[in-house]
Amino acid sequence: MELINRNFLATRYKRRNFLLGAGLITGLVVASQLHPVMAQTRFSGYPFTLGVASGDPLPDSVVLWTRLAPDPVNGGGMSPVNIPVQWQIARDENMTQVVQKGTVLATPELAHSVHVDVRGLEPDRWYWYQFKVGNEVSPKGRTRTAAAPHSSIQKFNFAFASCQDWQNGFYTAYKHMAEEDLDLVVHLGDYIYEYGPRSGAPRQHIGPEIITLSDYRNRYALYRTDVNLQAAHANFPWIFTWDDHEVDNNYANFIPEDDQSRQAFERRRASAYQAYYEHMPLRLSSLPKQSSMLLYRRLTFGDLAEFNVLDTRQYRTDQPCNDGLKPLCNAALDAAATMTGARQEGWLLRGLDKSKARWNVIAQQTMLGQFDFDARPDSQVFNVDQWDGYVAARNRLLSFLAQRRPSNPVVITGDIHSSWVHDLKADFNNPLSATVGTEFVGTSITSSFPTNSIAPVRAALNNNPHTKFFDGAYRGYVRCQLTRERWQTDYRVVSSILEENASISTLASFVVENGQPGAKTA
Repeated sequence: MELINRNFLATRYKRRNFLLGAGLITGLVVASQLHPVMAQTRFSGYPFTLGVASGDPLPDSVVLWTRLAPDPVNGGGMSPVNIPVQWQIARDENMTQVVQKGTVLATPELAHSVHVDVRGLEPDRWYWYQFKVGNEVSPKGRTRTAAAPHSSIQKFNFAFASCQDWQNGFYTAYKHMAEEDLDLVVHLGDYIYEYGPRSGAPRQHIGPEIITLSDYRNRYALYRTDVNLQAAHANFPWIFTWDDHEVDNNYANFIPEDDQSRQAFERRRASAYQAYYEHMPLRLSSLPKQSSMLLYRRLTFGDLAEFNVLDTRQYRTDQPCNDGLKPLCNAALDAAATMTGARQEGWLLRGLDKSKARWNVIAQQTMLGQFDFDARPDSQVFNVDQWDGYVAARNRLLSFLAQRRPSNPVVITGDIHSSWVHDLKADFNNPLSATVGTEFVGTSITSSFPTNSIAPVRAALNNNPHTKFFDGAYRGYVRCQLTRERWQTDYRVVSSILEENASISTLASFVVENGQPGAKTA
């Protein structure tokens, strides 16, 4: 199905908003005249099986999300009709101080998902929200708006996570995350995995490797049924970006991992991108247009923190040197090789240059810091799916940080299923060169790091003096506590991903002092 262009959608929104007369409507009304509007009051099951979520907080706005899916992993179980969904947002958990409410259409074109971009909210405060359809009421969610631009805030707490392979274990980490004192959660990719079932796994994917739109919808629905993931979504606003498994492992732009034609992979990527949008609280600006989707964006929280959210899959050039772990070939040094594409790279550098925030966060996917995985002093091996395969692009970013010196650049990273801390160097091959920033790499929620790789990585640490910490044994998330003078990162890990009641602990803590790039043990 070819999606209707954004201008048409904007016009349709205005008209539908007038016709329904129920407040601001920003849920997707795609080709709404193709289906009757039905005030459906009876479903085959509870329609809010996937919970609620909110995301991309602005000082006066936040996106509220849900999807009607009484039979979630079998296509959703909805009739092909448009369903009016009521929503409201309040200042209190009991929903007695309602500040806005309205009605939005859930349409079959977008799997009966709704995205309500609520405007006119107060900055830097908590709100509670809820949906209703017929006589069915959703769980309540809690969200928070960003602080007003340039307002001075004294602290900000957030967590980041990535890589949650359903088959590998239970989402106990999210159970504990939901209990943290956080203002925000940032997800750095691999929200789902595309693989088919794996024998012996603690829980199973349904069906073979996913390819079609219905495949991707069912996979997202499966993941979204997890009660711990739902709890973390319901308690905080989230910011999202993707990595590779939302489409296909290690894909680069229109180049798949598998042996697919360009045309076939374009269709697959379009399906994957649409399903991603359908299941995330994203604004209309991220509505996919066929096989393209605008996901990189910038969010600011007063004068304390600004997040530059990158997309390093959609625009990147192919992995050099035939991918994998290997010595660098000439293609890895090519100035034309890119992780972000020229437009996104320029956007990032301009934003950093103009930023007035105390802490400038780059939220992205694969490890930025150089790491030589070969412990032998006369040999080098790098992971070329990471920034080590795009050396010139990384050098441009690090040179910019060294020359323009934006305030306290901190990179947060996922992908590698293990925990790392790097000092970002002007020249990684010269340990005496300037430290221009800090990178915190978070472990996975459940996805595995090869146990037989832990010892070789530890052995290689001596050859990588800018790497201050590594752990590959534990799964979990990363908690960050920001004040005006100090950033503290806590690596929060669960005792086991195979136990639904596993305990949580802090594996290690690091701090970055204002004006002093590089991490120190807390």
